[in-house]
Amino acid sequence: MLNISPNSVRAYVPPEKYPALYKVEGRQSGRVLIRLITFLFILTLILMFLPWTQNIRSRGNVTALKPGQRPQTIHSIIDGRIEKWYVQEGDFVKKGDTILYISEVKADYFDPQLLPRTQQQVQAKEMSVNAYSSKVKALENQIEALVQTRQLKLQQAQNKLQQAKLKVASDSIDFQAATTNFDIAQEQLNRMENLYKDGLKSLTDLEKRKMTLQKALAYKISTENKLLASRNEVLNAQVEIVSIRAQYQKDIAKANSDKFTAFSGKYDAEANVTKLQNQYANYSVRNGLYFITAPQSGYITKAIQSGIGETVKAGSNIISIMPASYDLAVEMYVKPLDLPLLEKGETVRIQFDGWPAIVFSGWPNTSYGTYGGKVYAIDNFISDNGAYRILVAPDPEDHPWPDALRVGAGATSMVLLKDVPIWYELWRQINGFPPDYYKPSLSSKPESKSK
Repeated sequence: MLNISPNSVRAYVPPEKYPALYKVEGRQSGRVLIRLITFLFILTLILMFLPWTQNIRSRGNVTALKPGQRPQTIHSIIDGRIEKWYVQEGDFVKKGDTILYISEVKADYFDPQLLPRTQQQVQAKEMSVNAYSSKVKALENQIEALVQTRQLKLQQAQNKLQQAKLKVASDSIDFQAATTNFDIAQEQLNRMENLYKDGLKSLTDLEKRKMTLQKALAYKISTENKLLASRNEVLNAQVEIVSIRAQYQKDIAKANSDKFTAFSGKYDAEANVTKLQNQYANYSVRNGLYFITAPQSGYITKAIQSGIGETVKAGSNIISIMPASYDLAVEMYVKPLDLPLLEKGETVRIQFDGWPAIVFSGWPNTSYGTYGGKVYAIDNFISDNGAYRILVAPDPEDHPWPDALRVGAGATSMVLLKDVPIWYELWRQINGFPPDYYKPSLSSKPESKSK
């Protein structure tokens, strides 16, 4: 049948009775095959020169564009025990709505009258501060009175000293007069003795002169004694001034010491007041922390801690919440080899899981079911998976992303690079070379496009 043997079977099997065999044995099938191969070769050759858009493909997830819009967990700032739940999973809560109530577990805060008693301590310490302030004021008045009294006493002593000095001057004049009188009486006695020797004066006259001399001497001694007493009064007045100064200086120093002691007690009491006020404020804030509220409006997704009476530690996760309003974005991870090819604002085509799409990676314009995006941010530090995270925001110039898209959904992203011929792309893929370095020309900043 295939004519590969010298023994023909045509006599036994006529080809005319079997059309399929007749067509197979016909010589036209070979020419058709050659034409078909030639056509495919020419078509392939033409396709090799068609443009091909180089791209970087990566798997990623849908996330929120801003950190404050991403799913978060709610923590307890203090240790406590769960007493009552006000929400359940799937509920929508507004900002400030109560999620659950916890009770105290630390013995330092068990007192139900903790705030009033702390307030009483604050008031007592404030009264102590007022008492110290009054004591300081009284000591200041006492010091002022001592200073004024010292000034008056010193003036009195100065006057007394001046009187003593004037008395010294007066007694000194009297002493000089008495001395002069004594000298005159001495001269008169000498002359009288000479006259008595010459017989010109009587003995009675001589004796009178001697008596006058004795009176002058007594008066001289008396005035000298008064002068010494006056000088002694001057010294006593000077000593009294020094004594007054020392005495009042001592009293003022003691009053200042008491004043500074009162200041020290006042400052110590003020420090205790500040400490108690801080403690009272902490207690007040802690009472408000028993009610755990929603930090923003959103949906309760999962209760990590559950039950009644369960103890939670400070900082532990209690419940997770998804914000109600958010801007979608896609986080994709690229290899370090492809990172230099990426720039902010570069075009990205995204295929979301669950949305049907027909994708031609080299011809993005002919693809169907993909959505446009722009590179919004590029991490400067490598992630734990050995790749760099890229954040892609929706392209405002493309059709919007699906409304039913949710955070956490899977996505396949293609970063569009340079247009090259298909043969070049095949050659690059066979040799394992990276895509050509490409820097897009951006007309505006990516931040303004993502708004």
